[in-house]
Amino acid sequence: MGEPQGVIGRLLEELAKLPGIGPKSAERIAHFLLAGDRSQATKLADALRAVADRVRPCRECFTLTDREVCEICSDPRRDAALLCVVETPRDVASFERAGSFRGLYHVLGGRLAPLDGVGPDRLTFAPLVDRVKRGGVREVILATSPTLEGDGTALYAADVLSGSGAAVTRLARGLPSGASLELANAQMLTDALQGRRAF
Repeated sequence: MGEPQGVIGRLLEELAKLPGIGPKSAERIAHFLLAGDRSQATKLADALRAVADRVRPCRECFTLTDREVCEICSDPRRDAALLCVVETPRDVASFERAGSFRGLYHVLGGRLAPLDGVGPDRLTFAPLVDRVKRGGVREVILATSPTLEGDGTALYAADVLSGSGAAVTRLARGLPSGASLELANAQMLTDALQGRRAF
């Protein structure tokens, strides 16, 4: 009797480590996987094992893939002259869901955070510079988070890319489309004023 409880306890412990999953959610997921037909649990285990064994960073852009070069980098229909620099593979997924960007990406692997020991050497700045210097990139869009660390990361990237021959731009900030002014915070209004353009 003690062993199954130990196995279930370990499952609950591992599930609760996932982002957004607390003890109650972990318990719900575990009971779902263990109730009735257990083929769902086996399929999930197989998928997790395959991800752990085969997924790695793309050789070109550093997003996660099960290939040497990801589908985006190997797609000839993408505009290779336009490079969007993001912090994580999740950011790539967000842009791809939006469907409005047809260039290529470069994933830094995080953002500069000196207090946490994350310096430039821990991110993929060197491969980014090499990639741009190889030629063919006319614009690098810095799409880091609009936070103090994200802005610092963008400033560092702009500095290391200066003199590369590519234009370096930053994502626009300000009021989201359809937003009410009364719901905007001070930073949103400041960004919107600073990023204003001719009508």
